[in-house]
Amino acid sequence: MCGRFNVTSDPLQAVFMDLVGQEYPGPDNFNTAPTSQVWIFRNIQNGSLTPEAIRAQWWLVPRWVKEPTTQYAMFNARCENLEKSNAFRTPFNRQRCVVPISGYYEWCRKDGQKQPYYIRAAENSGLLLAGIWDEWIDRATDEILTSFSIVTTEAHRSIKFIHHRQPALLSRAETVAWLNHETERELLHSTLRPSIPYDLAIDPVSSYVGNTRNNGPKCIEPIGDSTLIPAS
Repeated sequence: MCGRFNVTSDPLQAVFMDLVGQEYPGPDNFNTAPTSQVWIFRNIQNGSLTPEAIRAQWWLVPRWVKEPTTQYAMFNARCENLEKSNAFRTPFNRQRCVVPISGYYEWCRKDGQKQPYYIRAAENSGLLLAGIWDEWIDRATDEILTSFSIVTTEAHRSIKFIHHRQPALLSRAETVAWLNHETERELLHSTLRPSIPYDLAIDPVSSYVGNTRNNGPKCIEPIGDSTLIPAS
């Protein structure tokens, strides 16, 4: 599962320069929640393999709905449902994106209480998440709403102690394949297997992050020792 994450210029500045050749436009948001506007990468919509960065709402709004709603939880898309769901099928086939983040939060029940953890690349190099996007058009104003979901998969065995689901993490090579419109279906599905493409650090953080109104570096300040999870 992925219900909250962090986006900051460090490390996203290097990620943006590497993948789209531009500086990270900001803003920093240490406590990004569903329905927030977020930068995503998608291939330019002319058949090109060149990625571009665009702003999109983190809560998928299918193009065929009458109006945007948060009645159904569309901020995550289970990989098992990508070809079954009317909302996910077309975006999975034609409109895949990558969500660059600094790290994400997950909650684990411990001693009767929920303990938040911050999960990041051990070298603070950022995380790349598989996503799908769509565009909804307001027929009254012709205004376009671009939105996306983060694809989730079963958690890798090494991080199941926190949660049974995880966002689909992509390596740089998998990022290229995920964005490529011509990538074969079998390869796409193998990309979504439970995996950890780079070493992760898992930091316990305070309950401060639980309130979406709280923002700033305090959200990611460790309150205990980090756990290192090797790539696997």
